[in-house]
Amino acid sequence: MNDSLPDLADLSDTDYAFARTVLFRLKQNLETVICSQNHAVDLILTAFVAGGHVLLEDVPGTGKTTLSKALAGSVALDFKRIQFTPDLLPSDILGVSIFNQESGLFEFRKGPIFTQILLADEINRASPRTQSALLEAMAEKQVSVDGNRYKMPDLFFVIATQNPVEFHGTYPLPEAQMDRFSMKFELGYVSREDELEILNTHGISNPLDSLSSCASAEEIVAMKKTAASVRMSLDIKKYIVDIVAETRNWPGILLGASPRAGLTLMNCAKAFALLSGDQFVTPDHIQALAVPVIAHRLSLNPDLVLSGTTSEQIVTDILAAVPLPN
Repeated sequence: MNDSLPDLADLSDTDYAFARTVLFRLKQNLETVICSQNHAVDLILTAFVAGGHVLLEDVPGTGKTTLSKALAGSVALDFKRIQFTPDLLPSDILGVSIFNQESGLFEFRKGPIFTQILLADEINRASPRTQSALLEAMAEKQVSVDGNRYKMPDLFFVIATQNPVEFHGTYPLPEAQMDRFSMKFELGYVSREDELEILNTHGISNPLDSLSSCASAEEIVAMKKTAASVRMSLDIKKYIVDIVAETRNWPGILLGASPRAGLTLMNCAKAFALLSGDQFVTPDHIQALAVPVIAHRLSLNPDLVLSGTTSEQIVTDILAAVPLPN
């Protein structure tokens, strides 16, 4: 048996062409709002198709909330936004049981977390206790309140934004919650020409106001199934395992990536391959996603942090050290 053969998958040309068409429409829609952020658009679409969650970290005003709203406006799904503040309580997110005097029973009123696309804006402005209210929903797609379990809607997708932890009034997310995000990445500043284009465009009207949905829930479900069927060889899977395992042995890393990181990288690579127009995963897809998928899951030695070394730099060094598949 040839280990390099890809997994057998029922990926017909018709399914593939349909999924690519839906993805192309979504990408075009997002790019009408987000100027010169093609890489960020690709990453958020990849996570969405792979069924993960996204954490956007950057300074205020770089377009984190705009990107989130653009995705929500591009799909025919329920969307809610929670502005995280220091006085926000877990019940403000999950919901609360209220006593009905007529029936003599407590009735649960669902909070804003019960939606399909949730924007958790400035998540690190809230206390750790409130941040953890998202943990069960993100990990198990359910919420437990007063001893009862409530399932999350289908296609549940969290887009969280946060300011850098050096900013005043922020609370770093705990490691367990960071591990629930499939990807963490930054948008960064745009070029001078693109910033001028933003002034010209937004000076007339907000592009979000004219944005309309271009994909239905049924189309998204079909697209997700096609992405899951993208072929991946055993050699590529071994390459993922080698990268993740190296994070547990690399000097200066206190806590390496978990098996969840490898599974997430596999699923995201399939979605990214579909977005790239490929019917199978290549090492290039893995290398393009390794930093946003793995870096935020690592805990570094404090001395390494003080020296200015980042987890992103370490993952890049690991990619250079791990041999490519034959």
